[in-house]
Amino acid sequence: MTTERRKAAIAAYKERKSCAGVYALRCPAAGAVWVGQTRDLDKVWNRIAFSLRSGADPRRELQAAWNAYGASSFTFEPLERLEDEPLEFALQSALDERMAFWRAQLAARTI
Repeated sequence: MTTERRKAAIAAYKERKSCAGVYALRCPAAGAVWVGQTRDLDKVWNRIAFSLRSGADPRRELQAAWNAYGASSFTFEPLERLEDEPLEFALQSALDERMAFWRAQLAARTI
């Protein structure tokens, strides 16, 4: 990759819009589902997987399932993408509401 193409790719990455939403982590081997919310659905799985691979995830139950069943037993599923919301409190309120809905719908634990 040339320097110019690399710079262009980095600039395009920085300019992309993030999409907030609700997601699920499933581990059928453990019979468990976790639901979480994020301001950037495109990045959250990388962050969670990194902390699990390094053994440093603060959610003990999730880390224990990862250690017991391995990465191949987990799936990441975006459940719902939220519209752009210019007001911070409105976005947080929408995320909280939709996460509560999906948690109840899937009988899931919270991430």
